[in-house]
Amino acid sequence: MKTKAHTRYRNKNGGIVPGVTTIVGKLDDGKSNALANKANELGLQDIVSSKLWGNMAEIGNLSHAMVMGHLKGIETDTTDYSREQIDKAENSYLSWLEWGRDKTIIPIGIELALVSEEHQFGGCLDFFGNIDGHLTLADYKTGGIYREHYIQLCGYWGLLKEKGYTLPKKGLILGIPRTPDEKFQEVYYTEFERGWQIFLHLREVYDLLKGVK
Repeated sequence: MKTKAHTRYRNKNGGIVPGVTTIVGKLDDGKSNALANKANELGLQDIVSSKLWGNMAEIGNLSHAMVMGHLKGIETDTTDYSREQIDKAENSYLSWLEWGRDKTIIPIGIELALVSEEHQFGGCLDFFGNIDGHLTLADYKTGGIYREHYIQLCGYWGLLKEKGYTLPKKGLILGIPRTPDEKFQEVYYTEFERGWQIFLHLREVYDLLKGVK
């Protein structure tokens, strides 16, 4: 199976800096408890949660790649995935196509990787561009939407700000289902500045936790 590689971000001097998702991971916002409860529920059904989630992660990675590939106008390589994974990822992809069917989507940046020299972190933006005439910063998720994803989006917004881009008025997180029991979610945000301040505090926490065992 093909696993999405962890992106390494480097500053102008070649030093490795943490990514947005790593920094936001310092915010324990209930997601870990939700996953622990789900793991316990699966265990009672004699289902190995790590194996199930590993498979679901592969499906999520592939469906994400299909969406990105569509936006870039390229075909997604599915060689290393099972037929079941491809089928489920295609269902996710089709749900995204249905969402965008009546929308005018004009990308400015797709999987745009940026590094902040001021705050020493990096991030890769899924989508930055116009959706129905509105400048929008969008992120695509599988497996549910949590409050930390809003903070993640604001970290990307901070990168755009530092690099001098025209700032989006809207932030969008799309939750793309992988299975029939998951729902398609469309969540918009506009309070970027508040989330950016939270992100900067988490960036400080990341450094403060270094060396703490």
